[in-house]
Amino acid sequence: MKACFIGLGYIGLPTAILAANRGIEIVGVDLNPSIVKQTNSGKSHIVEAGLQDLLHNAVCSQKLIAREVPVKADAFFIFVPTPINTQKMPDISFVEAATRSVIPLLEPGNLYVIESTVPVGTTEQMADLIYRERPELRDKLYIAYCPERMIPGNAVYELTHNDRVIGGINEASAARAAQFYSKFVDGELHTTNTRTAEMCKLVENSFRDVQIAFANELSIICENADIDASKLISLANLHPRVNILTPGCGVGGHCIAVDPYFLISKFPEGTPLIQQARRVNTRKTQWCIKKIKNSINDFELKYKHRPKVAMMGLAFKPDIDDLRESPAIDIVSEIMKLSNNTEIMISEPNLIQQHQIFNLIDYNESFRKADIVVFLVAHTPFKNLPNVTDKVILDFCGVYN
Repeated sequence: MKACFIGLGYIGLPTAILAANRGIEIVGVDLNPSIVKQTNSGKSHIVEAGLQDLLHNAVCSQKLIAREVPVKADAFFIFVPTPINTQKMPDISFVEAATRSVIPLLEPGNLYVIESTVPVGTTEQMADLIYRERPELRDKLYIAYCPERMIPGNAVYELTHNDRVIGGINEASAARAAQFYSKFVDGELHTTNTRTAEMCKLVENSFRDVQIAFANELSIICENADIDASKLISLANLHPRVNILTPGCGVGGHCIAVDPYFLISKFPEGTPLIQQARRVNTRKTQWCIKKIKNSINDFELKYKHRPKVAMMGLAFKPDIDDLRESPAIDIVSEIMKLSNNTEIMISEPNLIQQHQIFNLIDYNESFRKADIVVFLVAHTPFKNLPNVTDKVILDFCGVYN
């Protein structure tokens, strides 16, 4: 079995590595020559526990080779980004471009699978595109959709052990795709049609967005009512059927912060709750910005000089290096616009290299120097810092709870 994986990002690369380590011959394709070079040298451009050793094994065994263009294979998998535009509409142009790149290579009996998050009906749309370009292949391909279920920071385990939903344009396609995934996925494989599988991915992340919105809204209510939100949530969660999440400074990541718009854009009249959750989580980020600015102004009024401010964390969730859609980035960017008399120190312990825009410093140093410490991400190293009384602490993510 030889498979061609289009896109070596946060999902494509780990999946390619795991499949290669189970004996499948994988050609990983990426337009970025740097990623291709790094992959072929056995160096992962993604920080994930255990991934580096598995990549080294896959490259040394010659089961994984990276290229800049696709090649003929038995199966083709699409792992490219599907961003939203400025109007919050999903952009599937990368999926279409990736599909077009493999159309000339397709042969009867090939398997074609999309893993990228897409609007409902996209797999059928890509099938129509393939058959328009290659009408002789109609009813001779296996076409399916299989959304990933993986949390950054635990990719190796979850891609291996989590159940997967596989939707085919027909039962034969779903079965053929399940047969492929069974080679490297130990979780149970559930087959259905493509529209249900596409919707399943969007519903999962929209549900989580709504849950987070409740926690974030509750944290603002508690602030106004002079109630310790973390204590309240811990007490409420003693109820056997209540599980309120920990509030944060918004919602980030390429899934939860983005996927609800795939439903909202297609079903604007039927998604009032999902739309409100998006507004709540976006408002929480702005609320945090206002709190930080007020704390800076209050400090200046009290001590007659501008404070040193430590902004702790840039990733969208704890203990990863993934900054995609991170509300912490938005908050830091806004605070950086303040007067030059305010010294802003930024720390992100999970980034190996310097950030393109922000000058990063060690989190211990920024904490020690700061008058105001703003916790934006609950990274594990931050939890070892002392809960001091001689600094203003703004803990938006539960570092001390």
